[in-house]
Formats: sequence, structure tokens, C-alpha cells
Amino acid sequence: MPTARELLAEATQRLAGAGVDSPRVDAEILLGHVLDRPRLMARLTQGPIPEVQETQFRSLLARREAREPLQHLTGTAPFRNLELAVGPGVFVPRPETELLVDAAAAHLRSASGQTPIVVDLCTGSGALALAMGTEVPGCQVVAVEVSDEALAWARVNVGDHAERISAVGSTLDLVRADARDVASDGSELAHLCGRVDVVLSNPPYVPDTAIPRDPEARDHDPGLALYGGPDGLVIVRALVGQAAALLRAGGLLVIEHADVQGEHAGVRGLPGLLREHRDRAGHPVWCDVVDHLDLAGRPRFSTAHRAEPTADRDGSVGGHQ
Repeated sequence: MPTARELLAEATQRLAGAGVDSPRVDAEILLGHVLDRPRLMARLTQGPIPEVQETQFRSLLARREAREPLQHLTGTAPFRNLELAVGPGVFVPRPETELLVDAAAAHLRSASGQTPIVVDLCTGSGALALAMGTEVPGCQVVAVEVSDEALAWARVNVGDHAERISAVGSTLDLVRADARDVASDGSELAHLCGRVDVVLSNPPYVPDTAIPRDPEARDHDPGLALYGGPDGLVIVRALVGQAAALLRAGGLLVIEHADVQGEHAGVRGLPGLLREHRDRAGHPVWCDVVDHLDLAGRPRFSTAHRAEPTADRDGSVGGHQ
């Protein structure tokens, strides 16, 4: 029976040969998963690995070598201070998305008044909604998802973290709805129009022809969570209109985008799209549009404040699209 050191050496070599970006770390995580120990403790395990656990490890190793996502093999994905259940049918949250929570939380800390209302559109696993619900005390979070498969994972995660949400005095409700019309008349969130403090979203934004190179995303992330039309912004345009309807004046929109959809893309990027967005009276819907970089220095998400809605001649409020 091989030792942990021998198994890890073999696994690291095989994963590196398969093109895995972090072969040693992935091998250690898989061994820790099989041994039910933290990764670093698994690496320091002395003596031979029992045959049953060796067999389990080799089975998972073969699947990772075939580029099945590591998170699908362990069943969990870290997001900020959370461990989220993930698997087939739901988008695996990425570390860069964590930055959206910082922007949203900072906005709520600077505000004062009644219970803040936060809406997460295209919630997927519930990552953004759960981060807000556990880190911002006393907020009301509503998470929207159209995919039944993804919503099932979100329900598991909300249940797993229900005590933490309650402990900080927050609430989190899941709503099955299409983010493209969730705030229109008679829709699921119509009652929240003009009342929301923050709208967050990590929507589908990959152009239809820009197939991801990594097999983990290309072959395993659901297409519904990835692709956003010919330029990647078809769903985003509709979502931005719904966010405008939901947010109160001065409320904050925080939305992720591809690195090619940042400030440098002009009117073809998300910041440019927000600046060009007009209400029915022709007035700007958004102000203070800012593009933000991720930790690798790439454009990653944009923020904008809801401008004061204007009244049309018929008395309706402009920008509620």
C-alpha cells in the first residue's frame, strides 16, 4: 500500500500532464477529501494509505485527470467564508466574484435607515446572496434563479447556512423567476420596485461563439449560466432594466462582466452600456458608473448608482423597463 507522499507524487505528475493548473494542490485536496482531513494534514499523513481509501482516491484522480471540476468531485466550493454545495447543473462560483460582495457591503455600511433590501439576480448556487445574508447584519435578501437544477443547489446551501443567516438578523428568500422580467408589472418582484438598496448579479455574459478553453467550464458549467447572446450582453441589457426598476434612487447596481467587456470596450462594454441607458423621457438611468479590476488586474465588474427616476407625461416613472 502506498504512502500519502507516494500517492501525491504520482497524482501531481498525472494532473500536470493533463493540463490541470494546480496539480499539487488538487491532488492534496482530493486526498484530504478521501481521508476526511484538511488538505495540509492529508499531506503530512504517515504510513500506508488503506486500500479502500487508495481506491477512492485513484477513482477521483482519474476523473480529475479527465478535467472534471475539482468542486464536483468534492461536492463543495469555497466562497468567501462559506462552503457551498455544488455539482452538475449549477455554475461553480469563482474567487473573483467575491469582490462584488465587498462593493455591495461597503455601500450598505455607508447608508442608514430601515432594513436594507438586497436582490441577487441569477443567483446560481446562492453564493452572492448567502455572502450578503451572512456578512451584512439585518438585511433582507431575495435571490432569483430560473434554472430548476441550480435552484435545487441554492436551496441546499440556504438550508445549510440558515442558522448563520438568522444569527445576524438577516433573511434570505429564493424566488424561481427569469431575471429578464422579474420586476415587470405582475411579476415576482414587482412589489419591490423602487425599494431595493442593492442589486447584485453574476449573469451569463460569455458571447455565444466564445467557447471557454478550460474543459471544466466548457464541458461542465451549464450553458444557461455562461452564454449571453452574440455579444454576451443580451441578457445583461434586460437585467439592467429590471435592476433600474427595483432600485431606489441612489441604490447600487453591482454586476460582473467579462474582461473584454470593461471600460476599454466603450459602448460595447458594460460601463458604456450603463452610461447609454436612458429612461422613457430620455434621461440617464445610471450615474457614478465605475469599472473595477479583479486581483489579477483585469476588468471584472461594474458599479453604478440609480439616478433619480423621472416622471413621464403620463405620470409613470421613467426607467422602469
